[in-house]
Order: sequence, then C-alpha cells, then structure tokens
Amino acid sequence: MKKLNIRDIPEETWTSPKGNFGGAGKEISLALGRDPHSADPKNRHPFDVELCRIPAGKKPCPFHSHSAQWEFYHVLSGRGILRHADGTTRIEPGDVFIFPPDEPHQLINDGDEDLVVSIVADNPLGESCHYPDSKKWLVRSPVRRLIRSEGLDYYAGEE
Repeated sequence: MKKLNIRDIPEETWTSPKGNFGGAGKEISLALGRDPHSADPKNRHPFDVELCRIPAGKKPCPFHSHSAQWEFYHVLSGRGILRHADGTTRIEPGDVFIFPPDEPHQLINDGDEDLVVSIVADNPLGESCHYPDSKKWLVRSPVRRLIRSEGLDYYAGEE
C-alpha cells in the first residue's frame, strides 16, 4: 500500500500561448506510482485520478471527446460552466457527472474564484482525442504509433 497526502503532491501549472487556457493539477495517480507509458495493467493502474484547479476566467483544455476513455468529475469548490454536446450546464460544489467515450466536453470557470474538480479516468491503451472546434485529432499509444500527417501544436485552431 502507498499512502500520500494531497498537500505533499506537487501542483503542475499550464497556460496556452495566448492565455485562453490554463490551470493546475495534482496528478494523484502518478504520485502513487502509476506508469502511464506501461502496457502492464499492474503498472498502469485501472484508473487515473487528478485534482484539477481552474483559475477564474480559464478553461483547462479545448472542447474535446475521447475515443475510448470514460471520465468522472466531482466539483469540490467554485462554480462554472460545463460545455457538452447538448449545450452548457451550470456546475457547483457537490455536482458529479460522467462522460463516456465519444461525448465532447469542456470545463469553463466563468466565476471569480478557483474551480476545483476531482477527475477520475480509466485511461485505456490506444486512447485518442477529437477536438471538434479545430477539427483535429490527438493519437496516443504507449506501444505503437503509425501516422501520416503533419504535426500540429496542441492549441492550433483553439485560440
């Protein structure tokens, strides 16, 4: 068994070149020993847990869907908007929601305080993401990659 306290896990921050996207996360599963590049289920863990902090006025990432991944969210503090296939929904502390594969989603902090969300994802092998706004794909695989295309910046077409 491995035990940690959230306060001891380093917070990693990010921001996009034009500043439309930004946030901070504590990669709980990585801190507990998850190896995201391993194909061995014992090293990958069956799910990944992150504590995500979204500053006021920010979105942590572009509107996207996953090809195979499920994501569960629990709003811990702050308020914001959840963008999804059917439009938008207000979110607040205590709200929980889940996105199955192929269902686009995005968190938006339109409030004046941090929006803090716990995220649990199953992170399957061979996961890909689609970005409907910019019409691009992200393809991942820890074992093999075979792509014929020109590479793009992550935020290309988003800002």
